[in-house]
Amino acid sequence: MARVEDSSGAHVTQSAISAIEYTVSVIPPDDGAIQHTVCGHENVAVNKVDVVYDVLQTDSNWQVDATGYNFRHEIDVSDYEAFTHVGQVYQVRYEVTPVSGQKIVFRFRVRCI
Repeated sequence: MARVEDSSGAHVTQSAISAIEYTVSVIPPDDGAIQHTVCGHENVAVNKVDVVYDVLQTDSNWQVDATGYNFRHEIDVSDYEAFTHVGQVYQVRYEVTPVSGQKIVFRFRVRCI
């Protein structure tokens, strides 16, 4: 979950987005090492209608603040596992292409426990 804004600080909406993709990568313990993408999770298209809310959500899943979130995505692991190694740190990188303006890129760090 996240609250995603465009370059002007406005919350993104479905109509303002033309495409969304995500990639899961392994973050090596050695910061100088090259990240490797996880098979089946590289540049995967995400349907904006399934993950972007036009109105900020403030349900019990969001505990960051009272403002809410407008992006929620659960990675589909039914065909390809994404987070397989206990103790490993992964990066989930989202690239949102707006109808106009610059791409919006945001990342999450996930530790497999």
